[in-house]
Amino acid sequence: MSIQPADALAIHPDNAIVWHDDRLYLLDQRILPGETRFIACGSAADTARAIKDMVVRGAPAIGITAAYGVVLGARARAGADPLSWRQALAADIEALAASRPTAVNLFWALERMRRLAETLDTAEPVPALLAEAQRIHREDIAANRAMGELGAALMQGPTDVITHCNAGALATGGYGTALGVVRSAHAAGKVRMVYADETRPWLQGSRLTAWELAQAGIPVTVQSDNAAASMMARGEIGWVIVGSDRIAANGDVCNKIGTYALAVLARHHGVGFMVAAPTSTIDMGVASGADIPIEARDPDEVLACGGKRIGPAGVMAHNPVFDVTPAALVDCIVTERGVIRRPDAEHIRALMAGT
Repeated sequence: MSIQPADALAIHPDNAIVWHDDRLYLLDQRILPGETRFIACGSAADTARAIKDMVVRGAPAIGITAAYGVVLGARARAGADPLSWRQALAADIEALAASRPTAVNLFWALERMRRLAETLDTAEPVPALLAEAQRIHREDIAANRAMGELGAALMQGPTDVITHCNAGALATGGYGTALGVVRSAHAAGKVRMVYADETRPWLQGSRLTAWELAQAGIPVTVQSDNAAASMMARGEIGWVIVGSDRIAANGDVCNKIGTYALAVLARHHGVGFMVAAPTSTIDMGVASGADIPIEARDPDEVLACGGKRIGPAGVMAHNPVFDVTPAALVDCIVTERGVIRRPDAEHIRALMAGT
């Protein structure tokens, strides 16, 4: 179900996930910036479908959305059977978990909601679960702002930066991870221009990142993904700044397809490579990037553009959504708890242990 924006649902990158009048509203990122409208989710199934169909995308945003999906599921289950809602809710959590396989924030948020649900000895679980989902949402925004300040402090300026895909407010609870760093650095006079890779095949860079930065008054230039090398060769790029969908225990970084190539180019040209991601993106249960499941989507996403077929009939297309950048190519990982320079298993372990 789609709705037109209202005052309570103001169109803004920081307002992409909204709980309003006991429903979840998601700014439909598939059609930005040409159209701005919300999708209303009234059930856990609606929420899982919105995640799978990429109405919402970006690891932190997926986790937040799934948490609200649990609230919707609990409301329906408790309404149908106040005595056994918890057992029935397990099916909703499973369906939400199956919506996207790579972003670990999804499973982190669902596990947090599941653990709380198990402690609730009540026939009315919604207030407590909603409070937890809203807490996850608020914590993400606070984490993004902390990362923005920490990441910006690492930068000398003014300089130009390259970013890939969209790791801004649209991909999070608000403010953004990689774009949070950009926003803070720009405010400090350290960023002249952001070069946003278009990011085929969904064009999140040209559609979403460019829109966000334009909304914030930050200079942005869209470039094709394969233009990054020549831009770095000019010597004006100081940093590549990206987000992440999952970071392994050894510091390997899984992010949007094309990130690995940028890291190789950055190392060759002496350009800093920064990953900004909350600690909820770090998966200590995955030893290395080789163990991260990589989502593959419909080949037609590559063989078409703007709804028009561009590939000849009968050909196949390779359409992995993510790739893995080895930790050795990452200069720093910026989290809300602090900065990891030259990430490896020891540094990741120390950060997660709080030492």
